Amino acid sequence: MGHLGKSWGRYRIGFVLLGTIAVVGFCALLWALRNSMYVCDPLFDAYLEMAGSLIAFTFAANAMVRFRGTHDRISLILAFGFVLAGLIEAGSSMAFYRGVLVTPTFGTEISLGWLAGRTLLGVLLLAALIVERRIPVSRDPGKEIAGVTLIVGAVAYLTSVFYFMLPRAPKIHPGALVPRGWDLLPAVIYIVAAVGYGWRLRRASAALDRALFIAAALNVICHVTMSQSQRVLDAPYTLAHALMVLSYVVVLCGTLLDNAQLFDQVSRLAASDSLTGLANHRRLLEALDNEIQRSRRTGRQFAVLLFDLDGLKKINDKYGHLTGSRAIKRLGTVLRNSSRTIDTPARYGGDEFALVLPEAGAREGEQAAGRICEQLAQDGQEPFVSVSVGQAVYPTDGTSIEQLLGAADLALYKMKRRGTVKSHLRHLAACL
Repeated sequence: MGHLGKSWGRYRIGFVLLGTIAVVGFCALLWALRNSMYVCDPLFDAYLEMAGSLIAFTFAANAMVRFRGTHDRISLILAFGFVLAGLIEAGSSMAFYRGVLVTPTFGTEISLGWLAGRTLLGVLLLAALIVERRIPVSRDPGKEIAGVTLIVGAVAYLTSVFYFMLPRAPKIHPGALVPRGWDLLPAVIYIVAAVGYGWRLRRASAALDRALFIAAALNVICHVTMSQSQRVLDAPYTLAHALMVLSYVVVLCGTLLDNAQLFDQVSRLAASDSLTGLANHRRLLEALDNEIQRSRRTGRQFAVLLFDLDGLKKINDKYGHLTGSRAIKRLGTVLRNSSRTIDTPARYGGDEFALVLPEAGAREGEQAAGRICEQLAQDGQEPFVSVSVGQAVYPTDGTSIEQLLGAADLALYKMKRRGTVKSHLRHLAACL
């Protein structure tokens, strides 16, 4: 414990030192930017803000897709929030650029559109956290969209009233310690949001969850940087806009990664059996069709094995359906572990399974069936389960999916019947 305590103490000192260096470096950067003579081209700044708006709209579209798939309330609220923030910023950018074309001299007032849009987004980040804490998953997506529309509309209205009802627009005070003090208000909101989303990472680990924390932190830096701007289009002003756009890029990337994983999960579920994880009936038919097409081109054969659990009804009646489901999963596990990479094990339906063996004939199919039956018998679990197997080989037993499955099913039925006859003979001998 003493060694661990000393190690943690050293790590903590290292973190504090790195944090101190980062803060000092950031302050030095702000000082250099504040005293820089750089003036951004108004057209470039307009392009930068328009790019941010387009990214915000793209994020909103992807967030709605994520909401449809997961019913995640944070995605829904932020989708509406980013649309409004993007609209406000796009409108402010166009109005500013048009004003620059008319009057080349820059004013000394802070844009109310900038403050309103940035504050709105920060408040909605906090609102999303609060709503998610109350009810994490939407119960009725249709009603939720209407409810969120009211929430976002109310926040947008109150934010607009707060800023646009001011007696006059806030002024920039060149030479002051904080020339744009009003930008510290959104900074405080984003600090609270960053802390909230940072705590949330303890129980949420999706890409969007991490992206929201990073984006909130970037927006804190954005507004602290903007607070040091002494005139429109100077270096801190331009860097702040770049940081804003970067935060939008981060949340968009997080949503795209989550949606890609969501689509991958949906694709797997659509092609796999929920109980065993093997291919489902549809995927089995696709695999058989692909093998038929390939065998027609190459002239090579392939085998299809059908498996049926013996006495599943008796297992269910004696041990319960939970044990019966475990027996089905046991066979699925053996099929998966015994298959080659190119094979396709599938749950054909109920207690029936199939195995497609490319580049295999009757002998290879019999060997695979024997291996699977042996492994199932020796899996060491109770109750003991066995399977009946039927085989068909392309093109000997058929040249279509229906013919192959029919031939394998007939062979399976014959094997099962032989097993039943032997069982009856053993029972008769015991009685005599």
